[in-house]
Amino acid sequence: MKQLRIRVLAGVFVVAGVLSWAGARLWNSLGTLPGVPVAAPIVLALIAVVLFATALSLRARLKAQRERRPDAKGVDPMMAARAVVFAHASALVAALVSGVYGGTGVLLLELLDIPARRDQAIYAGFSVLAGFAVIAAALLLERVCRLPEDDDTPPTSTEPAA
Repeated sequence: MKQLRIRVLAGVFVVAGVLSWAGARLWNSLGTLPGVPVAAPIVLALIAVVLFATALSLRARLKAQRERRPDAKGVDPMMAARAVVFAHASALVAALVSGVYGGTGVLLLELLDIPARRDQAIYAGFSVLAGFAVIAAALLLERVCRLPEDDDTPPTSTEPAA
């Protein structure tokens, strides 16, 4: 699995934000824009906490395993692989969701004179921040689970073979 790139996540965020802003603007002109749920930043923050705790746990276990401590608890390679897949998927979804709430939040900034819309703009802003926390924790987890570079590859030589 390839390592996540910030450019890809930023691209997903920007595209989702622009499309969300345009869709929210159209929806608001045709009727009532649906609200931003209060639970959105809470759920994203919980996912960030789970990812961060997993990263810290795996980092400590891998460090103990590398130092060959007698009480070291090994890390199952499949568990580490699942953690990386979870981090990868969480970061992509968080970039998408943050973009959607960011685009909606930009539209809601125009409607701050309405108290309900002001609250929704705050929820959207916190959702974007929590989404960034998910991305940061996912990147940390992915970095913790990265395998060391292979030293088994034969060196490339420019000398002619004898």
